[in-house]
Amino acid sequence: MDLGLEGKVAAVAAASDGLGKAVATLLAQEGAAVAICSRDIHRIQRAARDIEKASQTAFQTRAQSPAQPAVAAPPRVFAFAVDLSTPSGPERFIRETVQQLGGLDILVANNGGPPPGRAIDLADEAWQKGIDLTLMSGLRLARAAIPHMLAKQWGRIIFITSVSVKQPIENLAISTALRSGLTGFAKCLADELAASGITVNSVAPGSTATARLAELLARRAQEKGLSLEEARAEAASKIPMKRIGRPEELAAAVAFLASQQAGYITGVVLPVDGGQSRSIT
Repeated sequence: MDLGLEGKVAAVAAASDGLGKAVATLLAQEGAAVAICSRDIHRIQRAARDIEKASQTAFQTRAQSPAQPAVAAPPRVFAFAVDLSTPSGPERFIRETVQQLGGLDILVANNGGPPPGRAIDLADEAWQKGIDLTLMSGLRLARAAIPHMLAKQWGRIIFITSVSVKQPIENLAISTALRSGLTGFAKCLADELAASGITVNSVAPGSTATARLAELLARRAQEKGLSLEEARAEAASKIPMKRIGRPEELAAAVAFLASQQAGYITGVVLPVDGGQSRSIT
């Protein structure tokens, strides 16, 4: 399937590693120009080089295969150092994306995980940090991106949240509460923008092989007196597919929601979790 992403401009937040990097890589391989950001300039520049290399390989493969749709040229990848937890960071990322790439069609609002812990144990400082990083960064990114999409009467906004919006995850109270709030914001936004050719959706990853999961598993292993491999096996055993997900699997879902073919899908929360969420809707 040709996703119709060639020539589109995508901004992918928090893309130096993990889910964000996987999403940016796949969008670039599909022909979109991509802007990526993180707080660390060295890490985000390294990620940009990796994405450019992967998209160049995809371009060469397509050029040699008549069965695949041709891409005119390898897409551009721009890296920015931005702190999305600040009031000005999201707006600056979108502004620089538009200046460097000439517009904006797709926003993937991603962020790092907030501090872990139980609801009754977490102090105001941890909650405020989570609000700025997890909730406000997504709101601000969307508000900055929407005018550029309205000008075209076309756009895709995709929030990467968590399976915790479907069912709470132990010791992730801040993530559960604030990502659920962001999901509510996304639903409101979907209603408000639907007639303007802009779709707004959320993807809710479950246990996926990222540095964040490794950190949480190490914490769980220490608390329960397990080895890291035992903690990983325990986590996988709770998933109907009996395995941890791959970032590329999440990226594929995001790429479809960003595509031309997903134009009649808006306001949904799509779990990408191997069946981990037990909710019916």
